[in-house]
Amino acid sequence: MISLVRAELRKYSTTRLSWSMPLAMAVLGGLFAALQGLFLAVIGEFPGPDGSMIVPSEMFGEDVVARLVYTGGVQIGYLLALVLGILSMSGEFRHKTITATLLAAPRRGQLIAAKLASVAVIVAVNAVAFTLGSVVGGGLTLALGDVALFPDPAGLLATFARMILVLVLWGLMGFGLGVLITNQVVALFVGVGVTLLIEPLLGFGLTFVERLADASKFFPSQASTSALDLFAGVDPGMAQSLGGAPDALSWGWGTLVLLGYAALMAALGWLLTSRRDVA
Repeated sequence: MISLVRAELRKYSTTRLSWSMPLAMAVLGGLFAALQGLFLAVIGEFPGPDGSMIVPSEMFGEDVVARLVYTGGVQIGYLLALVLGILSMSGEFRHKTITATLLAAPRRGQLIAAKLASVAVIVAVNAVAFTLGSVVGGGLTLALGDVALFPDPAGLLATFARMILVLVLWGLMGFGLGVLITNQVVALFVGVGVTLLIEPLLGFGLTFVERLADASKFFPSQASTSALDLFAGVDPGMAQSLGGAPDALSWGWGTLVLLGYAALMAALGWLLTSRRDVA
């Protein structure tokens, strides 16, 4: 089992993805965190519904502003984590290496377990790079806006740990999708399309259906927001206007919902790989 995990990690470390993806995640994390900080800290004020000026650091508190800035790019982060998960399995089918892999590791259960473990490690490493980039980019704009960088160190460390966990769970969901749809291009198209377009539109549409309005909080994106406890300390109405779900889940339940999605997709990957014939 350990040797299989090492083999999977070696596959990843010998490709350009091993350095290009962490670099991309660090840069994008820093860029999006800096953009969030530009609005919340550097500009630092925007007109409210009644015409008065809203100052985020005064309205929310510096700890909330710092949290929102450092997690400003989390959506692009879990999208890239999803892509990593998809590539980990669909690449085997795209490059016709799945047969050789199964011949080298005929016990498919062990192979899937090794792949899941390696995906978790790979995404965790990339998630750390993303978090570090977010801290650097967000920290620069917080400093420019004269907002405390770490007003609540313990709370922010918990947020960073949750962000890494959320990205790992999205990577595992991507792994299951890569097994479910063996065509790599189609799998990427479906994963990105659902995450960026279909899910947000569906969630928005459900808000107009009274009986289904609360369903959107169980969607992966909203569950991720809840798992990060992103809008803790923010008025529910304001949180909803910033993209939060009405009556959002607690961070514990949000994490469990994401775990459920990841477990479901991993189980599908396990089942399909154990039964699928390959040429």
